[in-house]
Amino acid sequence: MSVLFPEIEPYEHGLLDTGDGNLIYWEACGNPAGKPALVLHGGPGSGCSTAARRYFDPSVYRIILFDQRNCGRSLPNAADAATDLSRNTTAHLIEDIERLRSLFSVEKWIIFGNSWGSTLALAYAQSHPDHVSGIVIAGVTTTRRSEIDWLYRGMAPLFPEEWHRFGKALPPELRGIDRVSAYHQLLNDPEEQVRLKAARDWHEWEAATILLADPAGLPGRWSDPRYFLTRARIITHYFREGAWLEDGILLKNADRLAGIPGFLIHGRFDIEAPLVTAWELARAWPGAEFIVLPKAAHSTANADIAAAIVAATNRFRDL
Repeated sequence: MSVLFPEIEPYEHGLLDTGDGNLIYWEACGNPAGKPALVLHGGPGSGCSTAARRYFDPSVYRIILFDQRNCGRSLPNAADAATDLSRNTTAHLIEDIERLRSLFSVEKWIIFGNSWGSTLALAYAQSHPDHVSGIVIAGVTTTRRSEIDWLYRGMAPLFPEEWHRFGKALPPELRGIDRVSAYHQLLNDPEEQVRLKAARDWHEWEAATILLADPAGLPGRWSDPRYFLTRARIITHYFREGAWLEDGILLKNADRLAGIPGFLIHGRFDIEAPLVTAWELARAWPGAEFIVLPKAAHSTANADIAAAIVAATNRFRDL
């Protein structure tokens, strides 16, 4: 039996014009007069999912989701080679969140983020703590350089065959540089077939850890070449630049979250985002509750993680 709330459809949706050539898709679900809650998806570049609507009691919450710049239903889409990603940075996403807050006339809202969404939630909350009433993050990341290096080099001994294929797929002239930079170059190649092959090869490497976390299989969206081209191009765009964050700044500035209640939800067997980052954040964030799930990995499809997220949002209902 699912621990999530029943499936719901948006009662309203639209495109937010940022004024710099981007249109951000947003949707609102649940109770139009309810407690505001904002969902930040992962990736970066994965787009929001229908399952993410179901972590909040729809009779209590006004649940707002959006596709971050250049992915999902936001325009222009990163799958198109002509799409300029220079106006897609962490700072731009924080500005978009503030635009949405203004659009919905929200003074304070609950923020939920998973994986990359947890990095964005922390960055937003540290920039605008007065507008955050609570935070729930799962699969905790801060996108430090060491975390990026772990994903695209450090894990190699755990998946030697997949790592070998990940490197062998590169042209010989790119095998001497770091994988994020090499694939970033291919994903921005003028030839569509070069970009598509790079996106497939990138996701084949990522599939190793995803299948470990969720034996039920890869997300259905991964069957869409346009989806994984969008996602891979945005991920390499962000990770090549350390998400334009000073290294370690989200841990360094965790004291800015003092007074904001939070839940840090993490699987002990999370290979993609090792537990140490969540542990360090819990020690640096006054008032955060640290929940370690002994049999979970890096997947919100895990029943224990999903249950912990729902339990956390339920505890925020009366704040």
